[in-house]
Amino acid sequence: MQELTFGTLIAVFEEIFGQALFWAMVVVAGLITLAYLYVLIRDRAVSWRKFLWAQLSMPVGAVLAVWFVLFETRSSLADIGGPIDVILLLAIAVAGAIGLAILVYTLESLFLRKSED
Repeated sequence: MQELTFGTLIAVFEEIFGQALFWAMVVVAGLITLAYLYVLIRDRAVSWRKFLWAQLSMPVGAVLAVWFVLFETRSSLADIGGPIDVILLLAIAVAGAIGLAILVYTLESLFLRKSED
């Protein structure tokens, strides 16, 4: 692999997760993003109570994301080979934390319409 392209990344992710699971994750992430944008536009203000609950969910999202990737790749933490593996796991944890925070805020805003602040 001489150069890293967008198509190469998609092929690698399809190989890691399987074509169906990868594209299902892409569709779900897109739908959650659209719902989050809808909530932000509809409410025109951030509910700090919902934001706090979203932030409190972030460690759970980080752990679940790392566990999911380790499960799908049939790896364990003992397989970490060097600094790039640690950096990648940290990036996965950050992405999982942010993703779950967005999901929690969106679900609270859509299904618990009452604003407490």
